[in-house]
Amino acid sequence: MATTEHPPPSRLRAWMLEGLSDMGKGVQQAPHAQPEPAHKGQRWYRVMCLTGVDYFSTLGYQPGIAALAAGLLSPVATIVLVIVTLAGALPVYRRVAEESPHGEGSIAMLERLLTFWKGKLFVLTLLGFAATDFLITITLSAADAATHLVENPHLTSTLHDQQMLITLILVALLGAVFLKGFLEAIGVAVALVVVYLGLNVVVVAVGMYHVITAGHLVTDWTSALTTEHGNIFAMIGVSLLVFPKLALGLSGFETGVAVMPHVQGDPGDTEENPQGRIRDTKKLLTAAALIMSVFLIATSFITTVLIPEKEFKSGGQANGRALAYLSHEYLGNAFGTVYDISTIAILWFAGASAMAGLLNLMPRYLPRYGMAPHWARAVRPMVIVFTLIGFLVTWIFDADVDAQGGAYATGVLVLMSSAAIAVTIVARRAQQRGWTIGFGVVSAVLLYVTVANVIERPDGVKIGACFIAGIILVSLLSRLARAFELRVTHVELDPMAERFIRDMASRKIRFIANEPDQRDKAEYRDKIEQIRADNDIPGEDFVFVEVTVIDPSEFEAGLTVRGEVLHDRYRVLTLESSSIPNALAALLLHVRDTTQCTPHIYFEWTEGNPFANFLRFFLFGQGEVAPVTREVLREAEPDRVRRPRVHTG
Repeated sequence: MATTEHPPPSRLRAWMLEGLSDMGKGVQQAPHAQPEPAHKGQRWYRVMCLTGVDYFSTLGYQPGIAALAAGLLSPVATIVLVIVTLAGALPVYRRVAEESPHGEGSIAMLERLLTFWKGKLFVLTLLGFAATDFLITITLSAADAATHLVENPHLTSTLHDQQMLITLILVALLGAVFLKGFLEAIGVAVALVVVYLGLNVVVVAVGMYHVITAGHLVTDWTSALTTEHGNIFAMIGVSLLVFPKLALGLSGFETGVAVMPHVQGDPGDTEENPQGRIRDTKKLLTAAALIMSVFLIATSFITTVLIPEKEFKSGGQANGRALAYLSHEYLGNAFGTVYDISTIAILWFAGASAMAGLLNLMPRYLPRYGMAPHWARAVRPMVIVFTLIGFLVTWIFDADVDAQGGAYATGVLVLMSSAAIAVTIVARRAQQRGWTIGFGVVSAVLLYVTVANVIERPDGVKIGACFIAGIILVSLLSRLARAFELRVTHVELDPMAERFIRDMASRKIRFIANEPDQRDKAEYRDKIEQIRADNDIPGEDFVFVEVTVIDPSEFEAGLTVRGEVLHDRYRVLTLESSSIPNALAALLLHVRDTTQCTPHIYFEWTEGNPFANFLRFFLFGQGEVAPVTREVLREAEPDRVRRPRVHTG
């Protein structure tokens, strides 16, 4: 099929569009992308570290946020969080791994459950919240890394009041790395996670030692807790109320599913049936959740008991860096500095993981919908866009870790709620009553937490709404700009259709575009008489072409052409497509290329307002068929001599 020729791009343009976005398995390749090399997976525990740079790095700020939200109740509230993690989120994402083993996640599950434009718009909405999740991960992690740098005793006098500048530099540095070319290094992630968790084990052990040796600390804490909240039931009730503020501790599950293609699995695994990959991903999710649960409970306890309450507040030395505060306080500035360096490194790498997630996620859906410009398939332009958005978000939140917590939690919770709803629907369709009830309860809990978080901290949904509005606007404008592209990936003819084409190739190839109605003898006879009269041509040597629109919201698809003879006289080619004009143009070009003859197609003018007919074409794949078919042919074939002929009477 011929395509429009473009002049050679400039060096800057060629550099910007180099390295088309194929960072994730299952991403549709751009037209000129190099074939993706054979993927060699890694053992699940190594891939867990890739998830861990995002998940485990939240220890850098989660204990401080929990202390601010729950105060003395932080350890109890954290236990509630762990229960939701192990009894709710973990089973949900283990099921997501079964249903979506190629890294598409819950968004793809819901996409399969919904059809037509409502499915596309729902996916675009979820992509907006996913963008919120990943972008706030970048900016929040950079802000917390800057906090650890500024609050280091050796640097605090030099870097005082430079939080914003350092955060912007870290975001810019992340963008620069991706502009240069980022190769996902699981080995680096393993080293960072092992060192970081090892240092946290030391801090937790020393903290526990001080708590145990100073027995009055536990007594003072329990007495204050009882005085403030009364009995255990009141504590649990308050913990449930403050639970939405602790939702950051649930992050990491979406990343765990997204990295599935990197899991090695079994030698006998296939893309259609990767049972080993699914099994090992479940191990990955379970191990990460258990490790994080232990650290969350231990760190919330020692930070609450050992750190004065005033230090958690804005301007306090433990604000956004509670464990770093303990490392300096009890292990000295030398160890504390090593801990700071480790924390800064893993937080920065968490931003790299989030950027890779964005570059994986957007090309997975938007180009397939026709809702992204061509340059959106390339890494570098998207890196620039995401980096600039990161600057804007950092400026809006003044590089404040606490202020960004609500937006981050909103993105995480919306994605987790959508995952829980998706697996509930899947379990119900599979008639698994027990799982349906269980997943339904988890969905209700996560929806409550999401709504409560949105009500108390609306910044997250505001940022998410901005991303959603931006994605939908850009998507619709892109779809409008690309409406006249040749959107058929390939054309296949059945034996009867090939016979019709071969027979006509010896004469003039003439098609009649017909909208199928009753498909009786009178319909085809009257159509031929009308075309002959409108165009003043003799004979009846025509082949009818009938296109049935199946899903007008789809953008690209293959085209299968079937031939049949109706009423022992009329030859008819039937096609199914998302758009009538694009299907007809693809058929004409295919016939032209296979026969080396110029085909002709005949239409009647469509009645009605041209603008309304164009909207029908844009939304429903039909409408102003004749002029749009001609425009698609003009875009696809610039040479007028070789272009198939369109006749309208």
